Amino acid sequence: QVHLAESGGGLVQPGGSLRLSCAASSTLGLGAIGWFRQAPGKEREGLSAMTVRDGVPFYKDSVLGRFTIARDNARNTWILQMNNLKPEDTAIYYCAAATDATPRLHVQNMRIRSYDYWGQGTQVTVSS
Repeated sequence: QVHLAESGGGLVQPGGSLRLSCAASSTLGLGAIGWFRQAPGKEREGLSAMTVRDGVPFYKDSVLGRFTIARDNARNTWILQMNNLKPEDTAIYYCAAATDATPRLHVQNMRIRSYDYWGQGTQVTVSS
């Protein structure tokens, strides 16, 4: 069982930045960490993911160039740096983990059903 804990959400003005963190209790058996979000009345969507073994990042087009995923190896923590935030980025942001048995294509496509462990989420609100 892997426990994930997100932090770093909050209120930010349009054009601002936030840095989200996802701390994993263990990386044993994990293949990838992904970031997702869910806005009110909308389906959960994938944003970015990174393979655990070799650190390969993936991004959805909607955040490419604005969001960056990174890993703090010393702390088993994954970072989502979010720049140039827009009101439509307002949502609850979740990190999730997929096991090392997950097909790479599912990781790359951020297939929600392929991610087995989820954090509680952190609220991000972009508003002036």
